[in-house]
Amino acid sequence: MPEQMSRVQTANLADVLDRVLDKGLVIVGDIKINLVDVELLTIKIRLLVASVDKAKSIGIDWWEHDPFISSGKKKAQLATENGEEAEGT
Repeated sequence: MPEQMSRVQTANLADVLDRVLDKGLVIVGDIKINLVDVELLTIKIRLLVASVDKAKSIGIDWWEHDPFISSGKKKAQLATENGEEAEGT
């Protein structure tokens, strides 16, 4: 009787993370709180997990323009563009 070859493919955490960052993962959810048919609260949750390169390729690059997370040099440049004095000068 010929032996059957079975191929079991295992994926470690690094492989799974690499695939998720390469392809991207989107999680979407809405939470609504109603009381007697009156909507009191709606929370929309959108989560995208992807690499920086993947995010840029689909047109998401908000971190490049956010002064809160930009480097000090960018903050100073933005302050200068807005006619403000940069902090620490």
